[in-house]
Amino acid sequence: VQLVESGGGSVQAEGSLRLSCAASGYIFNNHCMGWFRQAPGKEREGVAVISTGSDNTNYVDSVKGRFTISRDNAKNTPYLQMNSLQAEDTAMYYCAAGGAISLRVGAYNYWGQGTQVTVS
Repeated sequence: VQLVESGGGSVQAEGSLRLSCAASGYIFNNHCMGWFRQAPGKEREGVAVISTGSDNTNYVDSVKGRFTISRDNAKNTPYLQMNSLQAEDTAMYYCAAGGAISLRVGAYNYWGQGTQVTVS
């Protein structure tokens, strides 16, 4: 297992959570990292992505200003800080690694098992 997410849980609306993803060194150091989510009955969508050097990020419009993606090179860990959570943010959240800074699911080669976020 090369990507392991943590930090999900249940939170009230307007609350915050921080997701983490423990990654192997090879994957983390050589790939862009992304966070995706999938709600029941919906397609998986890209939420936020960050380049290998942290100099480029991209977010889906619905989370701009609320979510922040970052990466800690010393810990081989990308993070997703989620503030002002809303019910529509409820989904399984996945960490992924890929070769391009893209919000497209198909651009990513490595995937974690996911961590559930529930906002009520």
